[in-house]
Amino acid sequence: MEYIRVSSIEDPNFVSMHRLMSSIFPAEEVLAFELWKEPIEDPDIHVYVAVHEGNVVGATEYRYYADLRVAMTDFTIIGTMGLGIGRFLYVNRARDLERLQRESGTTSIGMFAEIYRPHAVSSFKFGNVLPMHPAVRREVLSHIGYEKLNFTYVHPSWDHEGKAVTELDLGFLPADETLRELPASLIAQFLREYYTALPNKPREWLDMIEKLEGHAAIELLPL
Repeated sequence: MEYIRVSSIEDPNFVSMHRLMSSIFPAEEVLAFELWKEPIEDPDIHVYVAVHEGNVVGATEYRYYADLRVAMTDFTIIGTMGLGIGRFLYVNRARDLERLQRESGTTSIGMFAEIYRPHAVSSFKFGNVLPMHPAVRREVLSHIGYEKLNFTYVHPSWDHEGKAVTELDLGFLPADETLRELPASLIAQFLREYYTALPNKPREWLDMIEKLEGHAAIELLPL
């Protein structure tokens, strides 16, 4: 299996990846094909596909904010079972994030991820790929070491319609497993930077950020 970076919507691997993504995730979680043009060319946004026998069978996107010393896993896609795609993506992403830390002269305190709450999701099919079932994904992330931040989380929909998506928790994988909380100001700053690309912010998201900025710290809880 090959770990290949994608940096153009004209890359056939991107076409395959977007098709796979659209077949798995709900529509409000998928940025339209043509709107990927600028983000995927951003050198700070790392999109990689897992290619097996010439076919895109998985993908991951992530970024590292050196100024905040945090990473974000935007998504992980496993397109089929029995190939070890999840482990393959995890190991290669971890190696690349280590490289980004070395190059920036920083040490990460951890990595964010948006994690579906299975009982809040209206459809459990997620493209009929069992590893992408929200309950499976949540348990895998818990096994890795992710925890959830103790506040009610919403995010703007990626379809640019400005809807509030409410079916997720904001998770965090601390580099130091004894870490029990994060500064609320760090979370708010990260979310402001992360969602700069979406100009239509729902009122629920703005209220959430305001509430975060009124707290000193947010507790980490088990998934």
